[in-house]
Amino acid sequence: MVAGASGLVGREILQGLLADESVAAVHTLGRRELPFEHPKLTQHRVDFKALPALPRVGEAFVALGTTIKVAGSQEAFRAIDFDAVLAAAKAAKAAGAKRLGVVSAMGANRGSRIFYNRVKGEMEEALSALGFETLVIARPSFLAGDREALGQPLRSGEKFALNISRWLAPLVPVNYGSVSAKSVARGLLETVPAGSGRCVLLSGELREF
Repeated sequence: MVAGASGLVGREILQGLLADESVAAVHTLGRRELPFEHPKLTQHRVDFKALPALPRVGEAFVALGTTIKVAGSQEAFRAIDFDAVLAAAKAAKAAGAKRLGVVSAMGANRGSRIFYNRVKGEMEEALSALGFETLVIARPSFLAGDREALGQPLRSGEKFALNISRWLAPLVPVNYGSVSAKSVARGLLETVPAGSGRCVLLSGELREF
């Protein structure tokens, strides 16, 4: 199962699963359907506030996320980055998933004074309490990818950071430099099936995939 397959990382996760011969079927959860078809793909157009029962799945990937600016308010941001993420994870577990991979963010910390980081930290803690046999948390820094091709609004802070990182790459700590969406997806796709327990992949580690 993939929730958030219309985003930068979610798209790469979906493509990786569809290309994997060991994966028999892929189910996506989203508020709208993706503009393509595949023999292994079943799309579920859903309301994350009231998710239906899902077909049996073994693994789940959640790549839902936005920004406060795009969402419009702190409440709307939390509804996606905490409520919808947790709802998708619970639905996957109810459908039999034992392994979960989720996209969080560098700086995630439930005790942070920064609202964005605090919500991400609370989300990670809530997922940890669900009891998955494997939970892999990816914490990327600024994502590199083509949002315009996906019809998504450009994130001004992300664009600025990517431009700066190109010039100052040698001076930027490895965990705070930009990382490609493909690397984040590959990190989850490789670690979730083989992992055990709770694993956190920091941005610098993700760049190695």
